[in-house]
Amino acid sequence: MSTGTYVMSASPLKGSRRRAACEPYIPRIITTLGQRPACLVNASVTYVGNEQIYAFGGFDQYTDEVYNHVLRLNLAARQWSLVDNYGDIPGVRMGHTACLWQGDKLLVYGGENEHRIHLSDVVIFDIKTAHWTQPEISGPIPRGRARHSAVIFDDKLFVCGGMSGGENSVLDDICFLDLKTWTWSRTWRFVSRYDHASWVWGGKIWISGGMGEEMERTNEIWWLDFRGTPAFEGGPTYGTMGSDDGQALGERNQSYGYVAAGAPPLGSTGYAANTGVQSNSATQIQRSAPVAPGAISSVKFMSSPNLPMQGVGSHFHVFSSGCMLDFVTPATNMPLETSLSALDLDSLRWQKLADGKDLFSPQYRWHYCCLDPDGTQAWLLGCPREQRANNPNGEAEEYLSDVLPIDLRKFGLLGNKMSQEARLEQRVPTSDTHSSSHLSAIGADLARTFNQPPESGSGTDFIITAQRDDDYQMEDLSEEGSPSATVTSPTIMPSATESSDSSATNSNTSQPIHVHRLILSARWPHFARLYNAQMSEFHTKRMYIPEPYPAVKAFLYYLYTDSISSPPSTASSADFAAAPSLEDVSNLLVMSNIYDMPRLRHLCVNRLVRDLDVQHAALIFDRASTAQEDWLKRRAASFCMTHWGRIVRTSAFRNLKRSAMLELCEGVDAEGRVVGGDELEAVGGLGGARLGSGMMGGLWGAGRKRGRVGSAGAATLDGEVEDVEDTTEGADDEGMEMG
Repeated sequence: MSTGTYVMSASPLKGSRRRAACEPYIPRIITTLGQRPACLVNASVTYVGNEQIYAFGGFDQYTDEVYNHVLRLNLAARQWSLVDNYGDIPGVRMGHTACLWQGDKLLVYGGENEHRIHLSDVVIFDIKTAHWTQPEISGPIPRGRARHSAVIFDDKLFVCGGMSGGENSVLDDICFLDLKTWTWSRTWRFVSRYDHASWVWGGKIWISGGMGEEMERTNEIWWLDFRGTPAFEGGPTYGTMGSDDGQALGERNQSYGYVAAGAPPLGSTGYAANTGVQSNSATQIQRSAPVAPGAISSVKFMSSPNLPMQGVGSHFHVFSSGCMLDFVTPATNMPLETSLSALDLDSLRWQKLADGKDLFSPQYRWHYCCLDPDGTQAWLLGCPREQRANNPNGEAEEYLSDVLPIDLRKFGLLGNKMSQEARLEQRVPTSDTHSSSHLSAIGADLARTFNQPPESGSGTDFIITAQRDDDYQMEDLSEEGSPSATVTSPTIMPSATESSDSSATNSNTSQPIHVHRLILSARWPHFARLYNAQMSEFHTKRMYIPEPYPAVKAFLYYLYTDSISSPPSTASSADFAAAPSLEDVSNLLVMSNIYDMPRLRHLCVNRLVRDLDVQHAALIFDRASTAQEDWLKRRAASFCMTHWGRIVRTSAFRNLKRSAMLELCEGVDAEGRVVGGDELEAVGGLGGARLGSGMMGGLWGAGRKRGRVGSAGAATLDGEVEDVEDTTEGADDEGMEMG
């Protein structure tokens, strides 16, 4: 038996308070070297993994040339290089799309060549071999187009909208290419858009951003629900009668301007790119295509405190973690409101993740944005403004010389894979009985044995106890002598061993939680260290954790399931469906910091910022401060300032320690004052409208139940000002117009 003593660290809320020692996250710009490309217009920029970004094609506005160059940016070496490529090298083009396929190929579709002919060809670039190929495609080839959107999902390349024809008409169609059979589907009507973004999430194809037929940027978002639709979920029906309109194949081809797949290609190599075979024809008969099968919906956001203004700045719309992200970057030298905002696609509510001043330097202009496949990292490519400003004629050529890498996990985003798992957390965890469970195989079956007594045959062989939930309260403790370092490993405390021995008789101890030592040792590094040292817990097979019982139970269930859904007290499915409260998740965040568990910490931050409300905002502020989660702390403080009149009347605010309450109150601007809701409403501060930057500088809304923070919004901890958020819960939906 070891003579050393490992103990569970005491709760930071019951013991000394920990100050955040980390600085706020601010992305740093990377300046690149090598064969940097010009700031090409309508090129494709794609992240392909292994710290590499590929750029292809584009239009040089200084030389009036259209290119077919392939360039590679090595992010690790910060170096651009021109890639030697071989095979059926495609012709020059701009306004095309390049999607990463199978992890090592770029699937290029469409675009516009130097003769302003719109293309509808498909070419594949093998990243490993730098070799181009053109697949043999069948089916009705869609109209040639540029500035469209394309996304790969379920071995299908979905193509939406774009511009086509000599008049650059805006297309409103959608079709897909089956990548297993290389067959085009028919074309349906969807929504008129170009320069937009599209993605697939939750069984729906989403369209956002860009411009419509009126050539104006829109606040609308459209989606097509194709779940259960054979036309989308099955293979293409080329060669058969259309189930929707009964048209014969030949008639459909004539009606929708399709080019026959068997037409002989032009050119000696058989490559049909940049030729009339796959471009628009002036003699094609244009008729209205049928509406796409499935439910088509749209939302137009009229007004919302967090709604990015599409007519201001340069916008990049991308998808990550079940959200549409809108990067609003500077477009001119004028001071603009820039930001990083997110639209939750489940609730259709906007949320500001960061102010632009924390992300984008006004000295740079960004031209392209790309994400990694999981949506956790973003890269903006651009150049400094002074390159052109230094030239009196303003004719100096700009280059894609700088990169702004942004870690989206710092703003509470989980990533696509974890978000998909989180959406399924409410399902009953089992393996054979429910095949759609988010858990599978042995992990699902073990979850059903969690907290079951040994006599039930569950195999549990260890007992965890915690503090009774009704005895857990925040105390007003002295700040003197509190350490500032994060506790990420076991610490020595004099009473820990006694606490585990006496936990069974302590009146403040919760009921026992039955667990498996093997699972705890495999999933919890702290427990493995403690148990391997053969401490008292090794012999007694009991442990006491000085945290509230619901949080400890949720923590242990996380070790079994990798999710923060509620642990069951019985085997009934109803217990599996209940999610832990925000208070429990706040305490889980503190535990994730104590035991250095980054994935659990990430899940907690995402849940807390997503469900932040008036009743728990002060509590989340305090726990985020304790867990040294600076971004969440600032978000909670901003929310508290915005809803101050309601926050001060919650039990969470009254239970704050005096030091935390003072820290929160000191977040307001030094010149701030309290105004009533009526006064603030008179200047448009309560109905979703934004306050002008010079209208009410430094006002602190409180005083009444409708009182809120004035100025351009809520004062943050460092005295800066953020846009006001909504006053009442659910008010973000007031500015939506459903279609």
